Amino acid sequence: MGSLPAILGLVVLFVVFGLANDRFLSALNLANLITQAGAICVLAMGLVFVLLLGDIDLSAGVAGGVAACAMALTVVNLSWPWWVAILVGTACGALIGLAIGVLRASLGIPSFVVTLAFFLGLQGVTLKLIGEGGSVRVDDPVIRGLTIENLSVPVGWALALAVVLGYAGVEAFQLRRKKALRLSHPPSGVILARVSAIAAVVFGVTVVLNVNRSVNPSVEIRGIPYVLPLVLVLLVVATVVLTRTSYGRHIYAVGGNAEAARRAGISVDRIRVSVFVVCSSLAALSGIIAASYAGKVSASSGAGNTLLYAVGAAVIGGTSLFGGRGRAIDAVIGGVVVATIANGLGLLNQSSYINFLVTGGVLLLAASVDAISRRRRSSSGMG
Repeated sequence: MGSLPAILGLVVLFVVFGLANDRFLSALNLANLITQAGAICVLAMGLVFVLLLGDIDLSAGVAGGVAACAMALTVVNLSWPWWVAILVGTACGALIGLAIGVLRASLGIPSFVVTLAFFLGLQGVTLKLIGEGGSVRVDDPVIRGLTIENLSVPVGWALALAVVLGYAGVEAFQLRRKKALRLSHPPSGVILARVSAIAAVVFGVTVVLNVNRSVNPSVEIRGIPYVLPLVLVLLVVATVVLTRTSYGRHIYAVGGNAEAARRAGISVDRIRVSVFVVCSSLAALSGIIAASYAGKVSASSGAGNTLLYAVGAAVIGGTSLFGGRGRAIDAVIGGVVVATIANGLGLLNQSSYINFLVTGGVLLLAASVDAISRRRRSSSGMG
């Protein structure tokens, strides 16, 4: 079923919260929702790579916190440019992932144990760099602007048009290619329906976000938050890597059956190391986005429920915990679901425990669907 249950659940959530509170579907709240979901979606995308192998990375959240700390200290203490600071933070995340991957692949330590050790140890690193109870402000206008600034209205419309035309072009190319190779392909009507649905969502979101959403009559706030195109770019890159490259096919092969992949000549250890590097690198970007939104990096950055929400997002979106099945778009859809639950319940002034109960229930339901689907596939001899 893939991400279909998550999409249907998201529609239900929007209807319920929209009817329960008039502010939920307002332009201001939808812009806030997109910004809140940004860091979760990016972190969940990184976790998809690890989950595809049937592994887990419990340290991804705090790895993002350490990377954000390195980024902030580079800007504040060394006064380096913002782009260098982001590269430093991303490199920090990649090194953490490399260390985890090498330990997992070379020593055969279960990923749960390795990443749990890093989860504990990396929190100590952040405490050492910042100090207990301390924080580092993120004042760089570019980094801060990732979550508090918006694209201009004309640029937003140009981006929306580019997304729709790009998606339509890819669908048309794939249909023409399958017809030329005489492969099975969906009817043209289905392709048209897909493109129409994407266009409706993209243009609808653009219309809403380009409306003045300021509560202050003397201040105008319009446009798409910068974090949205950033997430879209990362989504496109991750999707291309997983579906259009031999590296991506090797990931699915190892996740489906590691021994068969090894006999086919695939370097299983190299793939395993690489997915942890990818995961921690995206975790670093997620930590930077979270720091931009909060305006600071603290000793608790990336800790708490950050990882749990990201894993929940990936699984809710349709990624299998058993490996071999999942897509980058699953992480984005699941991330929006998780952010919608938190946002909607917050507007309804519900207690924090309600948020935990609802999110946990949705995650349990998604995991149950995944387990039942896998059992049925096994009983039918499909995998």
